[in-house]
Amino acid sequence: MAYDEATAARVRAILAKGGHEVAEKKMFGGVCFMVRGHMCCGFANQSLMLRVGKAAYPDALDRPHARPMTFTGRPLEGFVYVDPPGYKTDAALAAWLKRGTDFVATLPLRVASKPSRTAAAKRPTTKRPARPATKRPATKRPAAKRR
Repeated sequence: MAYDEATAARVRAILAKGGHEVAEKKMFGGVCFMVRGHMCCGFANQSLMLRVGKAAYPDALDRPHARPMTFTGRPLEGFVYVDPPGYKTDAALAAWLKRGTDFVATLPLRVASKPSRTAAAKRPTTKRPARPATKRPATKRPAAKRR
């Protein structure tokens, strides 16, 4: 994986300690943590990717080791990257995650309208009995009339 699994485990522990229901998805070549059905944080390479919202965006960028998230080549307002020195300690990581969970808490609960491909792949399949083959009578189309 392109991200540090030990750091991802730290994120899982902090989010679980906060009582958040978390779902993980593989995204951006790393892992993304969904809280209340919305993307909250994740990892792209070694950088923590965090959703802080447009209102908190300027303040988040003023923090040490934070920079605009430029995944597509343009800055995504409301999202920041935090480099590893910025979340080195558990306290620093928890503070960043609180910014993300505080923002996601302002959003309405999002329920997936259809199961994700990942969830569908994990779901056990029940085999239906095969239908007997039925032979359909051949139908001929009437020939077009020529004039």
